[in-house]
Amino acid sequence: MKKSYGGIVAASLFMLLVLRYGILNYPTGDSFLTNALYTNTSNPLEWLNTVPPAVQNPENASQVISAEIVVFSLFAQRNVSNEEQQTMQTWNLLKHLINQAQGLPHAVDAIKEAGGAWNSLMTSVEEQRLGYTNESSPGKAKEKQCPYFLNKMNGTGIDNNVHKLRVPCGLTQGSSITVIGVPNGLVGNFRIELTGEPLPGEPDPPVILHYNVRLNGDKLTEDPVIVQNTWTVAHDWGEEERCPSPTPEKNNKVDELDQCNKIVGKTEEQRIRSNVSRQSSTVQDGSKSRRYFPFKQGYPFVATLRVGSEGIQMTVDGKHLTSFAFRETLEPWLVSELRISGDLKLISVLASGLPSSEDSEHIINLEELKSAPLSPHRRLDLFIGVFSTANNFKRRMAVRRTWMQYAAVRSGAVSVRFFVGLHKNQIVNEELWNEAQTYGDIQLMPFVDYYGLITWKTLAICIFGTEVVSAKFVMKTDDDAFVRVDEVLASLNRNKVTRGLLYGLINSDSRPHRNPDSKWYISPEEWPEQTYPPWAHGPGYVVSNDIAKAVSARYKKGSLKMFKLEDVAMGIWIADMKKEGLNVQYVKEEKVYNEGCKDGYVVAHYQGPREMLCLWQKIQEGQVAKCCGGDR
Repeated sequence: MKKSYGGIVAASLFMLLVLRYGILNYPTGDSFLTNALYTNTSNPLEWLNTVPPAVQNPENASQVISAEIVVFSLFAQRNVSNEEQQTMQTWNLLKHLINQAQGLPHAVDAIKEAGGAWNSLMTSVEEQRLGYTNESSPGKAKEKQCPYFLNKMNGTGIDNNVHKLRVPCGLTQGSSITVIGVPNGLVGNFRIELTGEPLPGEPDPPVILHYNVRLNGDKLTEDPVIVQNTWTVAHDWGEEERCPSPTPEKNNKVDELDQCNKIVGKTEEQRIRSNVSRQSSTVQDGSKSRRYFPFKQGYPFVATLRVGSEGIQMTVDGKHLTSFAFRETLEPWLVSELRISGDLKLISVLASGLPSSEDSEHIINLEELKSAPLSPHRRLDLFIGVFSTANNFKRRMAVRRTWMQYAAVRSGAVSVRFFVGLHKNQIVNEELWNEAQTYGDIQLMPFVDYYGLITWKTLAICIFGTEVVSAKFVMKTDDDAFVRVDEVLASLNRNKVTRGLLYGLINSDSRPHRNPDSKWYISPEEWPEQTYPPWAHGPGYVVSNDIAKAVSARYKKGSLKMFKLEDVAMGIWIADMKKEGLNVQYVKEEKVYNEGCKDGYVVAHYQGPREMLCLWQKIQEGQVAKCCGGDR
């Protein structure tokens, strides 16, 4: 075993020498790596031609070489088995994604970051395959790498007066962190921060949420205030969001909750008048001490940060206080640590609802949850691609236990695959890899899974549905959507449209969001027209094989326009095909519900794992398409 390990080390050293030789001997012009790795293919790094030649700007030379090495590491041949390669059936077909980066935020960075994550994952997989272990491995194997909850009493690990709690597998919708403490010290100001992993070469990690409680105000106000913000090395601090806000008329909604609760900063008299007459009132001098503020020096509080679909909510002592919308590339799955600092006596921290994978050894019906094998000689009636992020373990398990159990799926007439980008956290990637090998229904994507890049997943679904398999129809959905597969098939059969089809909840008269605060903001540069062409809402739409095949072909030619709203992007692509002569049939399905569930649904969106299981149970009991809970 040691001899084998020595051979691997020697081979690795040899490859480094080869790379070093190439870099030193080919500083300009045609790159050594490009010539060696992309012979007889178009160069997948054409985007680099936009920078000045390295001889004119030597600083760019290292950036060019670094990017080439990253792409090489992502698409180089690996020592993986045929079974493991099933997880990567679209991987190499996406090697030219870096040429399709225009119009998508942080696309190149996502591929570069994926290179490091992929190398770490493949090193770990190889070590496990060869049986290498370290002294801590036996304990590590028994301990769950992605725990469902974490509980620290009397504070957490302290470093330079900062309490830290490691969050090993990030956060997901429904995750919450509860902090119990008492503001103390001379001032009573304290900070709660959610941070991510620092990028290589960067000294400090990105701050996904900075929650700053200032009991004695700051430069802008003498009154107590809460300041929320984000921070990255590249962009420094973002725009502050203050509560109470100096511009209360701009109190936007996040997950249908106010960014700042209107009672914060108001006196009891103001709150009563506001609730009764909605009229403003003058504040008497003596009432200032009675202004409502949830934190008070010397008094204990219970504060809970909860992750929603659009942002992070804070409740204090049972009252909703603030909401903070996710910002671009600063998403909850990136969170790796909780930091608490300042004048605060910390009593307890509890993190719950964390993303956690199931131990396959304890699953009774494991074989029933594995994907049915694909037949190379059988054309699928329908291929369904499901958007999912790496740490959404529970959502994927809920889909496997529910609508992936339809007879059409189990028989192989319909095939389902999850399309999942890489995570920055190696533990999450290891769990994802093991899950993929266990169930055989995951397609890994060669980029880090930022929300702004989901259009690349739509492309991957079209490629899989027409090149890896041959399906009459290709459907896109989400891992929090319940799909009535039987009804989708029945609807497609009733409509009898086999070419030029877009089926779903069609929107024929929508306009770009021009408000920069909107999650769906589109600048005039991105889309100059006043309206979009017809498109179908993302929780569940279907295209015919010819459209999916045309999308794949345009990608290969480099003529596919990228747009960060994936469902609108599909509408744009189809509109371009229509201009070129395709007879497009827009079939509207009113029972695709993109904001919840209603009885009679074909697709019900925003369904958590519990709701999914409940919907499936109702179907099993014969109550077809009956919603659960408050939805009807």
